[in-house]
Amino acid sequence: MSEQRTFYGKLSGQPATHSCRVGSVTIGGKAPIVVQSMTNTDTANVEATVRQCVELSDAGSDLVRVTVNTPEAAAAVPKIHERLLQLNQTVPLIGDFHYNGHRLLADYPACAETLSKYRINPGNVGFGKNKDSQFASMIEMACRYDKPVRIGVNWGSLDQALLARLMDENNKRHVPKDPAEVMREAMIASALESADQAEVIGLSGNNIILSCKVSNAQDLILIYQELAVRSRFALHLGLTEAGMGIKGIVASTAPLAILLQQGIGDTIRISLTPAPGASRTEEVIVAREILQSLGLRSFMPQVTACPGCGRAASASFQELAQAVETHIRMRIPLWRETYEGIEKLRVAVMGCIVNGPGESRHANIGISLPGANEAPAAPVYEDGKKTDTLRGEHILMDFLRILENYVERTYPKRATA
Repeated sequence: MSEQRTFYGKLSGQPATHSCRVGSVTIGGKAPIVVQSMTNTDTANVEATVRQCVELSDAGSDLVRVTVNTPEAAAAVPKIHERLLQLNQTVPLIGDFHYNGHRLLADYPACAETLSKYRINPGNVGFGKNKDSQFASMIEMACRYDKPVRIGVNWGSLDQALLARLMDENNKRHVPKDPAEVMREAMIASALESADQAEVIGLSGNNIILSCKVSNAQDLILIYQELAVRSRFALHLGLTEAGMGIKGIVASTAPLAILLQQGIGDTIRISLTPAPGASRTEEVIVAREILQSLGLRSFMPQVTACPGCGRAASASFQELAQAVETHIRMRIPLWRETYEGIEKLRVAVMGCIVNGPGESRHANIGISLPGANEAPAAPVYEDGKKTDTLRGEHILMDFLRILENYVERTYPKRATA
């Protein structure tokens, strides 16, 4: 990730001034926004977890989180890391701890040392008189091994003692706040108080990442806008328990797009529920699409295609658009190895004369197919200029040839290519 982070729009809060290294990845400051994902395998099953880590990494996840909930899972973490290295996979691993993390980190030092980051939930790190000591134990381990920690508050496991205290204080107010506002404040307070506690113990602010995850989009926006104003820690964004399919994708995209546009957030995860037997990689694909659509990172060439209407010769236009996108997806692994900057390539495949020529001129390379009752010719544009006109039955193959020539001619070859 050599690109520098770009901010768009008016910032609700300043970008995080703290930044940390998670393996080879930087989170926070001006670093590009990082994509995270999480396995759903039994971590004790080394081969299954390794396979899923590879799938997620290959899909573009910068970090992969694994559940560490049992002695067997903790013992498996170094084996998973070693197996990944054997497969030339260097994706950093994050340990997700709940309830017994203090014991697992202490009892399995190899696990504590292997993980690139710990995730701690202050709502269930411990209860009653044990809470502070168990939290301190985990932070001390992070200090010993110089590991960053995400202090991840979740409204499904919010510290009930803290919430009760704030609710009691609210009830004594002359004009009580809405309970939802108190809940949001409780989440923010839990994160900030835990971060303060961690710093007192000795953890550098540069090694602290905060998150306050809820499953309601409006609450998520309000919480993070406030959190960005009140802290300079790196922030992890995500709508928790987003759901399945289109619902989960839209529910996650809506609030994250608003926050990212305001310059809030340093790392994201899309918590989709996969369909039975489906790949876990969908959450990575969605996260990358969000970042690329906002212009915050570039991962692969983008194909702009109109939706089609009564003016377009729908079947041929749709087939061409699909074929061009498929060709690019097949070629991008080799292109990425060969050419610098290929991820920023923009291709347009348009269906008629209304917007076709204009949209094609805006792309790096574009083609405007003839619509219904138009002349049977398809002009091709490169960098805003018309360079060719295609006709006949081989328009697809001719355009792919032009596309390949454009890539070879336009993008500089890497030094090692």
